[in-house]
Amino acid sequence: MNAPVIRSSACPHDCPSTCALDVEVLPDGRIGRIRGAKDNRYTAGVICAKVARYTERLYHPDRLTHPLVRVGAKGDGRFERVSWDKALDIVAEKFLEAEERFGAQAVWPYHFAGTMGLVQRDGLHRLRHAKSYSHQYDTICTNMAWNGYIAGTGRLAGPDPREMAVSDFVVIWGTNPVSTQVNVMTHAISARKTRGAKIAVIDVYPTETLKQADIGLVLKPGTDAALACAVMHVLFRDGFADRDYLEKYTDAPRELEAHVKTRTPEWAASITGLTIGEIETFARMVGETKRTFFRLGYGFTRSRNGTVSMHAASCIASVTGAWKYEGGGAFHNNGRIYELNKTMVEGIDIVDETTRRLDQCLIGRILTGDGEALQDGPPVAAMLIQNTNPVSVAPEQALVKEGFSRDDLFVCVHEQFMTETAQMADVVLPATQFLEHDDIYKGGGHQYLIFGPKLTDGPGEARENLYVQNEIAQRTGAKEHPGFRMTAREHVDWMLQKSGYGTLEELEEKRWLDCQPDFESAHYINGFAYPDGKFRFKPDWPRIPAANNGPMGPWAEMPTLPDYWPVVEEADETHPFRLATSPARSFLNSTFNETPGSRKKEGRPEVMILPEDASALGIADGDVVVLGNKRGRVTLHARYTEGLKQGVVIAEGIWPNDAYPDGNGINTLTGADPVAPYGGAAFHDTAIWIRKA
Repeated sequence: MNAPVIRSSACPHDCPSTCALDVEVLPDGRIGRIRGAKDNRYTAGVICAKVARYTERLYHPDRLTHPLVRVGAKGDGRFERVSWDKALDIVAEKFLEAEERFGAQAVWPYHFAGTMGLVQRDGLHRLRHAKSYSHQYDTICTNMAWNGYIAGTGRLAGPDPREMAVSDFVVIWGTNPVSTQVNVMTHAISARKTRGAKIAVIDVYPTETLKQADIGLVLKPGTDAALACAVMHVLFRDGFADRDYLEKYTDAPRELEAHVKTRTPEWAASITGLTIGEIETFARMVGETKRTFFRLGYGFTRSRNGTVSMHAASCIASVTGAWKYEGGGAFHNNGRIYELNKTMVEGIDIVDETTRRLDQCLIGRILTGDGEALQDGPPVAAMLIQNTNPVSVAPEQALVKEGFSRDDLFVCVHEQFMTETAQMADVVLPATQFLEHDDIYKGGGHQYLIFGPKLTDGPGEARENLYVQNEIAQRTGAKEHPGFRMTAREHVDWMLQKSGYGTLEELEEKRWLDCQPDFESAHYINGFAYPDGKFRFKPDWPRIPAANNGPMGPWAEMPTLPDYWPVVEEADETHPFRLATSPARSFLNSTFNETPGSRKKEGRPEVMILPEDASALGIADGDVVVLGNKRGRVTLHARYTEGLKQGVVIAEGIWPNDAYPDGNGINTLTGADPVAPYGGAAFHDTAIWIRKA
């Protein structure tokens, strides 16, 4: 019997790890086991359980295999099979009809990070630019985190994340890597085993990551900046501030010291819900440990003050001078180290900068005709959706569902499964999964470029994103562009060569490219990425480098120096609880919520609630409860959970809407108001009421 062939690939999903994979290709061409690549120094042989059992997804009986056209009412699930040519002709006809009635901007290609592949994901921009369709302002994930980090450093890049393994103190702040980026734990635990390093975890509930920490701090949602300021207070007060470093590398050290004199542990304790002792102990450990590595996540930034919180947390490493040491500094994302030339894949050379850029988080308001959200332009009359499931994951779900129910809105969804969004479509096209097409991936949480080749055929007539983008361009008379005539492999090869990374053939031989800058660059030893080389304690919020849209939200009210900014959606008499919608371990947004292994492990939609809070409402463990606010209501089960702060509840995972008794997913409750200074939705910042069903 022939043995499986081991081939290289990369996990494509919306996760900073983008793990390097070893994939078994069986003699019959099917995929066998999937493991982490041991010789990749970041993945280090470890991947999450959901990707390890990926064949559940790949060979799921509910995979879409043929193009479908709706024959019933929107959302009732009645479709008939048609040919690819017929389906694409309908899409082109409807797009041209919308363009004729309202202009090209009435068509809105909508996508996100269901795949992180740079060709299959971002090629949709080439179609958008060639037709002058409405642009998309990506706000659903990164805005608050990236801009908060860049505010200090001037650049989205930091220390080599593998340095966690040589740190003496790893601070995991606002992320739950046991669930969402397991490699962070690989390197942090390595430091513990080999160096006796300590691990601190800061979060809003007792996550699986926090349970593995030496120091676990559970604070109230949106109060992270208060903790950061109190830590800096202690560092200055007790002589742990590196004054030589501050004078050389930061913009306003004396102003910061004067400012945080009143930001005492007592002050922060009253805001965060932490004890004075917890704050003092953590701050002293940071001060006494020069090699402190701050691994700053996304979760704590998904609040109305999230950008300010990220900036405040990142400032601590500049007060201690931790940047000077291997295993020290503050890391969030390495997005800027790659400097890839994406002109061909995205059609950057034909972009029309006068075209409106619609906020993806405001999709509910946009599709229901909100003039401000539409920027006083034409209605959205037609959409092509790839790599995302807005009828489940977007905020303000009631408006989103109302918008997708419009009879005058044409929607084509290119998908792998019949998601909630696909159920509302007029045309559904079957999509390949990552092992069924070619693509290239970069790691935000690490430093590798990894090629993922096609290793097997997709089911039925499933086709890659690139095919759909190119076919619609041809059928709608898009502006000529050579990118529409290139295969995915040709796009990758062009991108690599134009970016100075050699050829695709060379990359395939190496398996991946380590793009990590040298120590001096990564640690800003030669200065931070501002003209004067100084880290910014006082960022110019309306002009953060690399922000791709103008200021939004109440940006003029943002604090000048690191501070707690009380603009969260506060609990009140009517809405006495604050809800955070955190990731589940076995789902990734709405991906994997269709696989049996993930569904079994997660059980059912539940809300974690402190037993004392529940008892006061007459709610027993396991009771069906209703959560509500002005945006809608959600029905699910209560789960008693110790260790929460009073008045804080947690709902993990984006379940399919039909998993809830009333058909309303958790994002029914979350708001889409743009967060200062550059937009984004505050998914973990929601005030609600709770009652027994």
